[in-house]
Amino acid sequence: MTRAIAAGAFALVSAATCLTFAPAASAAPQACVTSTLTTGGNQGVGTIRNKSATSSCGDLNLTYSDDSTSPYGDYYAGRLRNSSGVWHTCSKGYVWASDGSHSVNDSTYWLCTDVSDNTPFTVASQLDGGDSVKITH
Repeated sequence: MTRAIAAGAFALVSAATCLTFAPAASAAPQACVTSTLTTGGNQGVGTIRNKSATSSCGDLNLTYSDDSTSPYGDYYAGRLRNSSGVWHTCSKGYVWASDGSHSVNDSTYWLCTDVSDNTPFTVASQLDGGDSVKITH
């Protein structure tokens, strides 16, 4: 019986030395986040989202657009709300985008750059509102 207890204790000690613990959750930023929005009209406000505070992206990137009234596309602008609650169009202004997907790496579609975490944003369509867009941020 003593031999069995000793063997069992040795097995437990051996198993314990082989245990590895998973690393603690990291606070590092995650990859870019994508949000779907409906656009507002020219200089208007559509769906409102907040710039991700956990994303590694600093920009609002137009990665998909679908003009609801035309098979060709529309001009889109990113709009940010300041601390006074006033909306302003980003310095890039309106950019043309055909219907379909757009590369997150193509600076043509970076509607706003250097956007601070948690900043409220929206997208406006120059020709008409109600379009569906995806913003990667």
